[in-house]
Amino acid sequence: MPQVFVPKEIAEGETRVACTPETTKRYIKEGFEVIVESGAGRHAHFTDAHYTAAGAKIASGDAVDAAWGSADIVFRVYPITPEEAQKLKEGAILIGFMSQHKNLDSVRILRDHKVSTIAMELIPRISRAQSMDALSSQASIAGYQAVLMAATYLDKYFPLLMTAAGTIQPAKIVIMGAGVAGLQAIATAKRLGAVVEVSDIRPAVKEQVESLGGRFIDFPLDESGEGEGGYARELSAEQLAAQQKVVREKIVAADAVITTALVPGRPAPKLITKDMVADMREGAVIVDLAVEQGGNCELSKSGEMVVAEGVTIIGLPNMPAATPADASLLYARNIQAVLLSLLSEGEIVLNLEDEILDGALLTHNGEVRHGPTAEAL
Repeated sequence: MPQVFVPKEIAEGETRVACTPETTKRYIKEGFEVIVESGAGRHAHFTDAHYTAAGAKIASGDAVDAAWGSADIVFRVYPITPEEAQKLKEGAILIGFMSQHKNLDSVRILRDHKVSTIAMELIPRISRAQSMDALSSQASIAGYQAVLMAATYLDKYFPLLMTAAGTIQPAKIVIMGAGVAGLQAIATAKRLGAVVEVSDIRPAVKEQVESLGGRFIDFPLDESGEGEGGYARELSAEQLAAQQKVVREKIVAADAVITTALVPGRPAPKLITKDMVADMREGAVIVDLAVEQGGNCELSKSGEMVVAEGVTIIGLPNMPAATPADASLLYARNIQAVLLSLLSEGEIVLNLEDEILDGALLTHNGEVRHGPTAEAL
Protein backbone atom coordinates (compact mmCIF):
# COMPACT_ATOMS: atom_id res chain seq x y z
CA MET A 1 0.00 0.00 0.00
CA PRO A 2 1.71 3.24 -1.14
CA GLN A 3 2.15 5.75 1.69
CA VAL A 4 1.32 9.43 1.21
CA PHE A 5 2.69 11.96 3.68
CA VAL A 6 1.36 15.50 4.09
CA PRO A 7 3.77 17.59 6.20
CA LYS A 8 2.91 20.87 7.87
CA GLU A 9 3.99 23.92 5.89
CA ILE A 10 6.79 25.73 7.70
CA ALA A 11 7.25 28.84 5.53
CA GLU A 12 6.23 32.08 7.22
CA GLY A 13 2.79 33.18 6.05
CA GLU A 14 1.98 29.91 4.28
CA THR A 15 -1.55 28.98 5.35
CA ARG A 16 -2.40 26.44 2.64
CA VAL A 17 -2.22 22.67 2.83
CA ALA A 18 -1.61 20.25 -0.04
CA CYS A 19 -4.20 17.67 0.95
CA THR A 20 -7.72 18.21 2.30
CA PRO A 21 -10.11 15.77 3.97
CA GLU A 22 -11.95 15.62 0.64
CA THR A 23 -8.90 14.43 -1.32
CA THR A 24 -7.85 12.19 1.58
CA LYS A 25 -11.04 10.18 1.12
CA ARG A 26 -10.25 9.66 -2.55
CA TYR A 27 -6.71 8.50 -1.81
CA ILE A 28 -7.96 6.02 0.78
CA LYS A 29 -10.48 4.72 -1.75
CA GLU A 30 -7.68 4.24 -4.29
CA GLY A 31 -5.68 2.16 -1.80
CA PHE A 32 -3.20 4.72 -0.44
CA GLU A 33 -2.25 5.08 3.20
CA VAL A 34 -2.39 8.77 4.13
CA ILE A 35 -0.36 10.24 6.99
CA VAL A 36 -0.93 13.89 7.88
CA GLU A 37 1.32 15.83 10.25
CA SER A 38 -0.66 17.14 13.20
CA GLY A 39 -1.82 20.71 12.56
CA ALA A 40 -1.05 20.62 8.81
CA GLY A 41 -4.49 21.93 7.92
CA ARG A 42 -5.02 24.22 10.89
CA HIS A 43 -4.67 27.55 9.07
CA ALA A 44 -7.10 26.36 6.39
CA HIS A 45 -9.49 25.25 9.16
CA PHE A 46 -9.10 21.53 8.51
CA THR A 47 -8.57 19.91 11.91
CA ASP A 48 -6.81 16.67 12.75
CA ALA A 49 -10.26 15.26 13.53
CA HIS A 50 -11.41 16.08 9.99
CA TYR A 51 -8.49 14.13 8.54
CA THR A 52 -9.01 11.21 10.91
CA ALA A 53 -12.67 11.04 9.93
CA ALA A 54 -11.57 10.91 6.29
CA GLY A 55 -9.36 7.90 7.03
CA ALA A 56 -5.92 9.50 7.51
CA LYS A 57 -3.44 8.80 10.29
CA ILE A 58 -2.09 11.76 12.26
CA ALA A 59 1.65 11.99 12.97
CA SER A 60 3.27 14.10 15.67
CA GLY A 61 6.64 14.17 17.45
CA ASP A 62 9.09 11.47 16.35
CA ALA A 63 6.44 9.98 14.05
CA VAL A 64 6.83 12.99 11.76
CA ASP A 65 10.50 12.25 11.01
CA ALA A 66 9.59 8.60 10.52
CA ALA A 67 6.90 9.60 8.01
CA TRP A 68 9.36 11.73 6.04
CA GLY A 69 11.68 8.75 5.76
CA SER A 70 9.09 6.10 4.94
CA ALA A 71 6.74 7.99 2.61
CA ASP A 72 6.46 6.88 -1.00
CA ILE A 73 4.81 10.17 -1.95
CA VAL A 74 5.08 13.59 -0.27
CA PHE A 75 2.79 16.54 -1.02
CA ARG A 76 3.88 20.13 -0.54
CA VAL A 77 2.64 23.64 -1.24
CA TYR A 78 5.69 25.79 -0.53
CA PRO A 79 9.04 24.61 -1.96
CA ILE A 80 10.79 21.98 0.13
CA THR A 81 13.86 23.06 2.12
CA PRO A 82 17.27 21.34 1.81
CA GLU A 83 16.84 19.99 5.36
CA GLU A 84 13.51 18.42 4.45
CA ALA A 85 14.83 17.08 1.15
CA GLN A 86 17.52 15.20 3.08
CA LYS A 87 14.81 13.22 4.89
CA LEU A 88 13.25 11.69 1.77
CA LYS A 89 14.07 8.11 0.92
CA GLU A 90 15.56 7.09 -2.40
CA GLY A 91 12.88 6.61 -5.03
CA ALA A 92 10.26 8.72 -3.26
CA ILE A 93 7.94 10.98 -5.27
CA LEU A 94 7.62 14.65 -4.29
CA ILE A 95 4.73 16.69 -5.71
CA GLY A 96 4.51 20.44 -5.09
CA PHE A 97 5.70 23.87 -6.09
CA MET A 98 9.49 24.02 -6.34
CA SER A 99 10.56 27.52 -7.49
CA GLN A 100 13.59 25.58 -8.69
CA HIS A 101 15.55 28.60 -9.92
CA LYS A 102 15.60 29.92 -6.33
CA ASN A 103 16.05 26.56 -4.59
CA LEU A 104 18.97 24.93 -6.34
CA ASP A 105 20.32 23.41 -3.12
CA SER A 106 17.08 21.48 -2.64
CA VAL A 107 17.08 20.38 -6.28
CA ARG A 108 20.65 19.11 -5.94
CA ILE A 109 19.73 17.02 -2.90
CA LEU A 110 16.59 15.64 -4.55
CA ARG A 111 18.67 14.66 -7.55
CA ASP A 112 21.32 12.95 -5.44
CA HIS A 113 18.66 11.09 -3.41
CA LYS A 114 17.07 9.90 -6.65
CA VAL A 115 13.75 11.49 -5.73
CA SER A 116 11.22 11.91 -8.55
CA THR A 117 10.10 15.53 -8.21
CA ILE A 118 6.96 16.71 -9.99
CA ALA A 119 7.06 20.52 -9.96
CA MET A 120 3.54 21.93 -10.12
CA GLU A 121 4.70 25.10 -11.87
CA LEU A 122 6.08 22.96 -14.73
CA ILE A 123 2.76 21.29 -15.53
CA PRO A 124 2.23 21.97 -19.27
CA ARG A 125 -0.65 24.26 -20.10
CA ILE A 126 -2.51 21.87 -22.36
CA SER A 127 -6.18 20.86 -22.35
CA ARG A 128 -5.54 17.46 -20.80
CA ALA A 129 -3.70 19.02 -17.86
CA GLN A 130 -6.25 21.72 -16.96
CA SER A 131 -7.32 19.91 -13.80
CA MET A 132 -3.67 19.84 -12.68
CA ASP A 133 -2.93 23.51 -13.38
CA ALA A 134 -2.11 24.83 -9.92
CA LEU A 135 -0.62 28.05 -11.28
CA SER A 136 -4.02 28.95 -12.70
CA SER A 137 -6.06 27.88 -9.68
CA GLN A 138 -3.89 29.93 -7.34
CA ALA A 139 -3.52 32.90 -9.70
CA SER A 140 -7.29 33.22 -9.85
CA ILE A 141 -7.41 33.63 -6.08
CA ALA A 142 -4.53 36.11 -6.19
CA GLY A 143 -6.38 38.29 -8.71
CA TYR A 144 -9.48 38.29 -6.54
CA GLN A 145 -7.52 39.17 -3.41
CA ALA A 146 -5.59 41.94 -5.19
CA VAL A 147 -8.81 43.80 -5.98
CA LEU A 148 -10.07 43.44 -2.42
CA MET A 149 -6.73 44.75 -1.18
CA ALA A 150 -6.91 47.73 -3.54
CA ALA A 151 -10.48 48.49 -2.45
CA THR A 152 -9.45 48.32 1.21
CA TYR A 153 -6.60 50.81 0.92
CA LEU A 154 -8.02 53.13 -1.75
CA ASP A 155 -9.34 56.44 -0.44
CA LYS A 156 -12.59 56.29 -2.44
CA TYR A 157 -15.46 54.00 -3.41
CA PHE A 158 -15.14 51.60 -6.32
CA PRO A 159 -18.74 52.01 -7.65
CA LEU A 160 -20.65 54.98 -9.04
CA LEU A 161 -22.90 56.30 -6.27
CA MET A 162 -25.71 58.79 -6.68
CA THR A 163 -26.60 60.21 -3.28
CA ALA A 164 -28.55 63.13 -1.82
CA ALA A 165 -25.19 64.79 -1.25
CA GLY A 166 -24.19 64.43 -4.89
CA THR A 167 -22.66 61.90 -7.25
CA ILE A 168 -19.53 59.87 -6.50
CA GLN A 169 -17.66 58.91 -9.66
CA PRO A 170 -16.51 55.27 -9.99
CA ALA A 171 -12.90 54.37 -9.36
CA LYS A 172 -10.62 54.00 -12.37
CA ILE A 173 -8.69 50.74 -12.23
CA VAL A 174 -5.85 49.72 -14.55
CA ILE A 175 -4.93 46.03 -14.65
CA MET A 176 -1.64 45.12 -16.27
CA GLY A 177 -1.62 41.59 -17.58
CA ALA A 178 -4.70 39.62 -18.63
CA GLY A 179 -3.64 36.15 -17.62
CA VAL A 180 -5.64 34.14 -15.10
CA ALA A 181 -4.94 36.57 -12.24
CA GLY A 182 -5.68 39.59 -14.41
CA LEU A 183 -8.95 38.19 -15.73
CA GLN A 184 -10.15 37.39 -12.22
CA ALA A 185 -9.13 40.89 -11.13
CA ILE A 186 -11.16 42.37 -14.01
CA ALA A 187 -14.24 40.37 -13.06
CA THR A 188 -13.93 41.25 -9.37
CA ALA A 189 -13.31 44.97 -9.97
CA LYS A 190 -16.29 45.14 -12.34
CA ARG A 191 -18.53 43.46 -9.75
CA LEU A 192 -17.49 46.19 -7.32
CA GLY A 193 -18.50 48.82 -9.88
CA ALA A 194 -15.15 50.18 -11.02
CA VAL A 195 -14.22 51.34 -14.51
CA VAL A 196 -11.54 48.87 -15.64
CA GLU A 197 -8.87 49.30 -18.32
CA VAL A 198 -6.50 46.48 -19.16
CA SER A 199 -3.03 46.36 -20.70
CA ASP A 200 -1.53 43.20 -22.19
CA ILE A 201 1.03 42.58 -24.93
CA ARG A 202 -1.00 39.66 -26.29
CA PRO A 203 -3.72 40.95 -28.65
CA ALA A 204 -5.43 37.56 -28.45
CA VAL A 205 -6.72 38.33 -24.93
CA LYS A 206 -8.65 41.43 -26.03
CA GLU A 207 -11.86 39.47 -26.54
CA GLN A 208 -11.61 37.91 -23.06
CA VAL A 209 -11.00 41.31 -21.48
CA GLU A 210 -14.00 42.86 -23.20
CA SER A 211 -16.26 39.90 -22.39
CA LEU A 212 -15.66 40.69 -18.70
CA GLY A 213 -16.48 44.37 -19.15
CA GLY A 214 -12.93 45.69 -19.29
CA ARG A 215 -11.57 48.17 -21.83
CA PHE A 216 -8.51 46.84 -23.66
CA ILE A 217 -5.62 49.29 -24.06
CA ASP A 218 -4.25 48.90 -27.59
CA PHE A 219 -0.66 49.76 -28.39
CA PRO A 220 1.49 49.00 -31.44
CA LEU A 221 3.96 46.11 -31.44
CA ASP A 222 5.98 44.85 -34.38
CA GLU A 223 4.95 41.31 -33.41
CA SER A 224 2.68 39.57 -30.90
CA GLY A 225 3.81 39.32 -27.30
CA GLU A 226 2.42 35.78 -27.12
CA GLY A 227 4.90 33.26 -25.70
CA GLU A 228 4.84 29.52 -25.18
CA GLY A 229 1.90 27.95 -23.36
CA GLY A 230 -0.19 31.12 -23.57
CA TYR A 231 2.24 33.10 -21.40
CA ALA A 232 3.61 36.48 -22.37
CA ARG A 233 7.13 36.55 -23.76
CA GLU A 234 9.83 38.99 -22.70
CA LEU A 235 9.77 42.24 -24.68
CA SER A 236 12.82 44.02 -26.05
CA ALA A 237 13.82 47.30 -24.40
CA GLU A 238 12.31 49.20 -27.34
CA GLN A 239 9.01 47.33 -27.16
CA LEU A 240 8.81 47.76 -23.39
CA ALA A 241 9.39 51.49 -23.78
CA ALA A 242 6.61 51.68 -26.40
CA GLN A 243 4.22 49.88 -24.05
CA GLN A 244 5.08 52.17 -21.15
CA LYS A 245 4.53 55.27 -23.27
CA VAL A 246 0.99 54.20 -24.19
CA VAL A 247 -0.09 53.04 -20.74
CA ARG A 248 1.62 55.83 -18.82
CA GLU A 249 -1.29 58.24 -19.18
CA LYS A 250 -3.69 55.50 -18.08
CA ILE A 251 -1.62 54.69 -14.99
CA VAL A 252 -1.20 58.33 -14.02
CA ALA A 253 -4.97 58.87 -14.23
CA ALA A 254 -5.82 55.66 -12.35
CA ASP A 255 -7.06 55.39 -8.79
CA ALA A 256 -5.64 51.87 -8.48
CA VAL A 257 -3.29 49.75 -10.57
CA ILE A 258 -2.99 45.97 -10.28
CA THR A 259 0.03 44.39 -11.96
CA THR A 260 0.16 40.70 -12.80
CA ALA A 261 2.75 40.54 -15.61
CA LEU A 262 5.15 37.60 -15.43
CA VAL A 263 7.48 35.94 -17.94
CA PRO A 264 8.32 32.28 -17.13
CA GLY A 265 11.88 31.84 -15.91
CA ARG A 266 12.64 35.59 -16.00
CA PRO A 267 12.46 38.49 -13.56
CA ALA A 268 9.14 40.34 -13.74
CA PRO A 269 9.21 43.18 -16.30
CA LYS A 270 9.33 46.69 -14.84
CA LEU A 271 6.14 48.33 -16.09
CA ILE A 272 5.68 51.13 -13.55
CA THR A 273 8.67 53.41 -13.08
CA LYS A 274 9.46 55.82 -10.25
CA ASP A 275 8.46 58.82 -12.32
CA MET A 276 5.09 57.25 -13.14
CA VAL A 277 4.44 56.79 -9.44
CA ALA A 278 5.45 60.41 -8.82
CA ASP A 279 2.85 61.58 -11.35
CA MET A 280 0.00 59.51 -9.84
CA ARG A 281 -2.41 61.24 -7.50
CA GLU A 282 -1.94 61.02 -3.75
CA GLY A 283 -4.16 58.33 -2.31
CA ALA A 284 -3.82 56.01 -5.32
CA VAL A 285 -2.93 52.34 -4.79
CA ILE A 286 -0.70 49.87 -6.63
CA VAL A 287 -0.99 46.14 -5.92
CA ASP A 288 2.01 44.28 -7.36
CA LEU A 289 1.26 40.57 -7.77
CA ALA A 290 4.64 39.99 -9.43
CA VAL A 291 6.61 41.08 -6.37
CA GLU A 292 8.07 37.62 -5.66
CA GLN A 293 9.76 37.74 -9.09
CA GLY A 294 11.13 41.23 -8.55
CA GLY A 295 7.93 43.21 -9.09
CA ASN A 296 6.33 45.08 -11.98
CA CYS A 297 6.67 48.37 -10.08
CA GLU A 298 10.13 49.81 -9.61
CA LEU A 299 9.32 50.77 -6.00
CA SER A 300 7.72 47.51 -4.85
CA LYS A 301 9.27 45.67 -1.91
CA SER A 302 8.40 42.06 -1.22
CA GLY A 303 6.48 41.62 1.99
CA GLU A 304 6.04 45.36 2.51
CA MET A 305 3.52 48.13 2.01
CA VAL A 306 5.41 51.16 0.73
CA VAL A 307 4.08 54.73 0.53
CA ALA A 308 5.87 56.78 -2.13
CA GLU A 309 4.74 60.23 -3.28
CA GLY A 310 1.46 59.57 -1.45
CA VAL A 311 0.85 56.35 -3.42
CA THR A 312 0.43 53.10 -1.47
CA ILE A 313 2.35 50.25 -3.12
CA ILE A 314 1.36 46.81 -1.84
CA GLY A 315 3.92 44.07 -2.41
CA LEU A 316 2.56 41.20 -0.38
CA PRO A 317 3.80 37.82 -1.66
CA ASN A 318 1.72 34.65 -1.64
CA MET A 319 -1.64 36.37 -2.04
CA PRO A 320 -3.52 33.03 -2.33
CA ALA A 321 -2.61 32.31 1.30
CA ALA A 322 -5.06 35.06 2.29
CA THR A 323 -7.89 32.70 1.27
CA PRO A 324 -6.52 29.44 2.72
CA ALA A 325 -9.64 27.27 2.71
CA ASP A 326 -10.52 27.60 -0.97
CA ALA A 327 -6.88 27.94 -2.06
CA SER A 328 -6.14 24.63 -0.33
CA LEU A 329 -9.28 23.03 -1.74
CA LEU A 330 -8.28 23.88 -5.33
CA TYR A 331 -4.59 23.11 -4.91
CA ALA A 332 -5.31 19.75 -3.28
CA ARG A 333 -7.54 18.84 -6.23
CA ASN A 334 -4.72 19.82 -8.62
CA ILE A 335 -2.36 17.50 -6.71
CA GLN A 336 -4.98 14.75 -6.73
CA ALA A 337 -5.35 15.00 -10.50
CA VAL A 338 -1.58 14.66 -10.89
CA LEU A 339 -1.30 11.62 -8.62
CA LEU A 340 -4.29 9.80 -10.08
CA SER A 341 -2.86 10.32 -13.57
CA LEU A 342 0.12 8.21 -12.50
CA LEU A 343 -2.01 5.24 -11.47
CA SER A 344 -2.22 2.24 -13.75
CA GLU A 345 -4.09 -0.80 -12.45
CA GLY A 346 -3.51 0.33 -8.88
CA GLU A 347 0.23 0.89 -9.34
CA ILE A 348 2.15 4.17 -9.68
CA VAL A 349 3.79 4.28 -13.09
CA LEU A 350 6.08 7.12 -14.17
CA ASN A 351 5.63 7.04 -17.92
CA LEU A 352 8.28 9.41 -19.22
CA GLU A 353 6.66 9.42 -22.64
CA ASP A 354 3.56 11.08 -21.23
CA GLU A 355 3.59 14.74 -22.27
CA ILE A 356 2.44 16.01 -18.90
CA LEU A 357 4.87 14.02 -16.78
CA ASP A 358 7.72 14.68 -19.18
CA GLY A 359 7.18 18.42 -18.82
CA ALA A 360 6.67 18.48 -15.05
CA LEU A 361 9.30 15.97 -13.88
CA LEU A 362 12.08 18.11 -12.43
CA THR A 363 14.32 15.36 -11.04
CA HIS A 364 14.20 11.62 -11.64
CA ASN A 365 16.56 8.68 -11.19
CA GLY A 366 19.51 10.85 -10.21
CA GLU A 367 19.10 13.40 -12.99
CA VAL A 368 17.73 16.93 -13.33
CA ARG A 369 15.42 16.67 -16.33
CA HIS A 370 14.42 20.33 -16.58
CA GLY A 371 16.88 21.95 -18.95
CA PRO A 372 17.14 25.47 -17.49
CA THR A 373 17.53 24.07 -13.96
CA ALA A 374 20.19 21.57 -15.05
CA GLU A 375 22.05 24.42 -16.72
CA ALA A 376 21.81 26.57 -13.59
CA LEU A 377 23.28 23.76 -11.52
